[in-house]
Amino acid sequence: MTDIAYLPRADGLRLAYAHRSGAGPTIVFLPGYMSDMEGSKAIALDGWAARKGHAMLRLDYSGCGASEGAFTDGTLESWRDDVLHLIDARTDGPLILVGSSMGGWLMLLVALARPDRVGALLGIAAAPDFTHWGFSDADKAAIVADGRIEETSEYSDEPYVTTRGFWESGEANRLLDAEIALDCPVRLLHGQMDDDVPWNISLRLAERLRSADVQVTLVKDGDHRLSRDADIALLIATVERLLEI
Repeated sequence: MTDIAYLPRADGLRLAYAHRSGAGPTIVFLPGYMSDMEGSKAIALDGWAARKGHAMLRLDYSGCGASEGAFTDGTLESWRDDVLHLIDARTDGPLILVGSSMGGWLMLLVALARPDRVGALLGIAAAPDFTHWGFSDADKAAIVADGRIEETSEYSDEPYVTTRGFWESGEANRLLDAEIALDCPVRLLHGQMDDDVPWNISLRLAERLRSADVQVTLVKDGDHRLSRDADIALLIATVERLLEI
C-alpha cells in the first residue's frame, strides 16, 4: 500500500493523498460524499494497479478522511478545486478519472476544467445534480432556512450532513440540463437496486454527454456501493479496457 502524503493548498490546509508511480495514464479515484480514499473500491483498484504497474492517485477532499479541515466547510466547488490542485501538482500526462457517486459529479467538473488532461471517465453510480433531484422541496427549504440538514446514514454512525454552502454550490454546477462538452470515452456502471442514486441518472448522463463513445452497464442486483467481489471485478475489467484505448 502506498504511504499517505500531504500537499498544502494556498490557504495552508493540507490535503491527504496516496500516489503510486507507474505506467500511464494515471488512474485517479474520486470518492463519494462523506467517503474517503480508504474505501473498498479505491483500495481494490490501487492493489490491482500495483500488481500491473499502473500509476494511480487516491485522495481525500478537505475535511474528509486524512485531509485537514472541517467537512462542513466543503463545497462541490472547493472539492473540485482540491482535485485539480492535486492532479496538477502530483501527476503528469493523461488521466483516467474514476468517480464514485458524488465523485462521479466531480469527475465531470474536473474533466471540463482539464479536458486536455483527461483521457477517459468511469462513473460508479455517478450522481451529477443530486442537490436538485436528491432532496424534497421540504429538505431544500430547511437547508436554506436552517443552514443545514442532518439525516441518518446507513453507511456511517455519523449523520449525513448537507450544508447550505454545499447545496448552493451543487445547484450552481448542475450539468444534466444541457450538453456536457466532453469528448473522451466514458463508461458508467450502475446498480439497478441502488436506493440512493436512481439508475436512470446514468442514462440521462449518457444522453447529455457530447462524446459518442459512452457505454452504460447496469447491474440488475447491484446496490449503490457496487463493492461486492463481482462488482469490483467489473470495475477493474472496465478500467483495464479503458487503458487499452
